[in-house]
Amino acid sequence: MSRLLPICMFVVPFGIAFGIAAVEQGIGPYQATAMSAFVFTATAQFASLEFLHDPVAFASLGLVALALSGRHIIMGAALSKWLNHLPLGKRLATIMFLSDANFADTQTLLQRGETDLGPLMGGGVMLWITWVSSTALGAFGGDLLGDTDAYGFGVVMLCFFAATAFGMVRRATTMALPAAAAIAVSVATYPVLPTGWNIILAAVIGGLVSAFANVE
Repeated sequence: MSRLLPICMFVVPFGIAFGIAAVEQGIGPYQATAMSAFVFTATAQFASLEFLHDPVAFASLGLVALALSGRHIIMGAALSKWLNHLPLGKRLATIMFLSDANFADTQTLLQRGETDLGPLMGGGVMLWITWVSSTALGAFGGDLLGDTDAYGFGVVMLCFFAATAFGMVRRATTMALPAAAAIAVSVATYPVLPTGWNIILAAVIGGLVSAFANVE
């Protein structure tokens, strides 16, 4: 879990920013904090703020949430080999705290042959606590914090995932072609697809390339 401490530092300014933005959109501080506690997906939460006005565009809100959170389907499939043997209660408790960061960290460990899902659960809880508490900080005291962009934590997540992806490709060279295909599709479709859909399409194409490349 200590590996995710830098990511928690990155989460803090974004949680604060969400708390501030939610209050500015007319959501109460308690409601904003509860949203982070029960929804726990930063991108979809930020996007939802554009739809939470009277009347609420539920259909558009649902589609945007699906586009931005659809990657969890892929993450769940990738973890199914290790998750499905757990009792249902433990399985649901574990995936409740699933996020990009603890998924990437756990995948690295699982690819090494480890089977313990403790880092997935523990890292997720640590990130959840950070996200909820920083949202509360922004919602209840945002006026006192000033410009959160000045903290410059954005580079932490980029470096974390770049290092994780590079390490996975280096250990398994068969992943190089699917990874290259996914990157190409993601970059090429970014200007033309709605936010988040380019990532979903890239993951699908990368998976298909991997499947065909491994066909004997």
